[in-house]
Amino acid sequence: MTPELMEEGRRIASHASGREPGSRLVEPGRVDTAHGRILYLEDVSVSFDGFKAINGLSLDIAPGELRCIIGPNGAGKTTMMDIITGKTRPNSGTVFFGSTIDLLRHSEPEIAQLGIGRKFQKPTVFEQLSVFENLELALKTHKGVRSSMFFRLDSEQKDRLVEILHTIHLAGAASRRAGDLSHGQKQWLEIGMLLMQDPKLLLLDEPVAGMTDEETARTAELFLTLKGKHSLMVVEHDMSFIRTISDIVTVLCDGSVLAQGTLDQVQADERVIEVYLGR
Repeated sequence: MTPELMEEGRRIASHASGREPGSRLVEPGRVDTAHGRILYLEDVSVSFDGFKAINGLSLDIAPGELRCIIGPNGAGKTTMMDIITGKTRPNSGTVFFGSTIDLLRHSEPEIAQLGIGRKFQKPTVFEQLSVFENLELALKTHKGVRSSMFFRLDSEQKDRLVEILHTIHLAGAASRRAGDLSHGQKQWLEIGMLLMQDPKLLLLDEPVAGMTDEETARTAELFLTLKGKHSLMVVEHDMSFIRTISDIVTVLCDGSVLAQGTLDQVQADERVIEVYLGR
């Protein structure tokens, strides 16, 4: 692999994990969840040019939980994720990762290093490299180009990479060029790149958009496999997919929580029907 390809691959992997090459490293350590929450937002608000995108938002997620977030366009779903990952700073409120980590005191790269991974709707992988090489680069995004060129996986890292290949349904495609993968496979590969960072919390934005029915079903299997090992926040509109994966659904509207419960409960809520589901 040429230095130019290595540098570009490192940039792609850094983007996928939310890190910036050369940024200050933060020791992840153990996330204290003594209070039974891995993510805690209380009374969070943020305004853009006088418009309240988030308005007194409070919610929490338990360790190992898979939470689905739904709501109409403009409800604040993306802005909420931006706040959690440090991309947007709220005007007021509290955002904690575990019991002790105040996310508002950390930068976006530091938050990624603390154990929060984010996947955007459009997959971002290095298409000229193989599936294996994409995952390998994600493992060592903190290394410089020169050290990366001479880097060799140890046995533990190889085992971890092979495990993730199986988890994301790409064990048979390890040597394939990432650009030749289907849309759904690229989504799985990017999730695998995040998993190489061993995140405690994954934020996933419309992960099954554009997938075939078969890919959607396999993505549901993947998320259920990750549930318990990681905490997941999934923003999605596909109700059948949500029914398959989630125990609790949170409905956002106008920047705050409108309803919360099982999918059946929120689908029967008149307020949710009015603002989002329709009749």
